[in-house]
Amino acid sequence: MSFSDEDSERAAAEARSLGVDVAELRIDRFSLTGSGHVLDQVRAFDGLPVLATVRSAAEGGGWRSGEAARLELFREVAPLVDAVDVELSSREILADVIAAAHAHDALAIVSHHNFDRTPGIDDLRAIARDAREAGADIVKISTMATDSADLKVLASLLVDSGDDSEMIVIAMGEIGTASRIFFPALGSRLTYTFIGHQPTSGQLDFAETSRLVRKFHPGYDRHKGADHV
Repeated sequence: MSFSDEDSERAAAEARSLGVDVAELRIDRFSLTGSGHVLDQVRAFDGLPVLATVRSAAEGGGWRSGEAARLELFREVAPLVDAVDVELSSREILADVIAAAHAHDALAIVSHHNFDRTPGIDDLRAIARDAREAGADIVKISTMATDSADLKVLASLLVDSGDDSEMIVIAMGEIGTASRIFFPALGSRLTYTFIGHQPTSGQLDFAETSRLVRKFHPGYDRHKGADHV
């Protein structure tokens, strides 16, 4: 479940009451990004596993300031969160963000997003390999699905990764909706959802996502299976 900084106390309370597994704080969408304000928002979610994301504008996010300031935010939140998400393309700060996360026993998710298409399987495997070599604990790949063939490519990427390689794989767009329910059965570690406003096409709201995941995966275990972000 992704959250901005709008009424964080209420949003955190609602997330706890609904049983949200992981709260993704989209710091790049915060109204203010000063250190004090950001840390207050993180602390509002105390008691919930928190994923901190400061998504670059180049990959669909709201961060348009410099990389030095973005790195500093990652360093400040790292002691308070359970994981961070940084793009593989953010080469200027990638190694330092991963190091900051690991210094505080937080997971480093290294992500790649393509909002136009799904590349071929060889290209996707190369992206995943580069992310692992950079130090990713979990590799996230999210691409636009334009037909069922794209879903098959992404499913193959996930299945071929094996049990020893942690991945989050998502197909965006309306055709990609199925991936948000069925890819967890193939090993995708997170499925993204929302309460209220739909942030991106293809996402289902939290109640429906939870219902469908448990319907189609009756053996689902929130501590062993995929989480709802």
